[in-house]
Amino acid sequence: SYILEWLEAKFPEPSLLPPDVDGRLEARRLEVIADGVCDATVLTLFERMRGEGCSAPWLARQRRKIEAGTAALAASVAPGARFALGDAFGLADIAIGSTLGYLSLRLPDFDWPAAHPALADWFARISTRPSFAATVPAPQGFRDRVV
Repeated sequence: SYILEWLEAKFPEPSLLPPDVDGRLEARRLEVIADGVCDATVLTLFERMRGEGCSAPWLARQRRKIEAGTAALAASVAPGARFALGDAFGLADIAIGSTLGYLSLRLPDFDWPAAHPALADWFARISTRPSFAATVPAPQGFRDRVV
């Protein structure tokens, strides 16, 4: 959120937000959903690190958040759309694309592309952008236990 504000203040053209109020609100809504999917993914990762002591109900709750959030993102991106929102690359593309890349990395057992093939097609297209191709998420190891 701060990064977007900084970019919009320092480099207002081209804007990453649509010019109209409803478009800006929709972009922010998609950002919030994408953030929620990422939060639930991180919580799942940490809970799984507990091994045998992990909570199945807790993991199921996070999985429901991830599934519902991904479904909401899929419902918001029109099949065949070049961009997630409107006719220009922006915040919604960054938020959704980053989330799907992270989700694919951290939860490969959640086959969101099979559940949402139109979203998977969009993700494949957006992933060819140089900014996405140069910033594909990579796994990192955890030296210290977080949980």
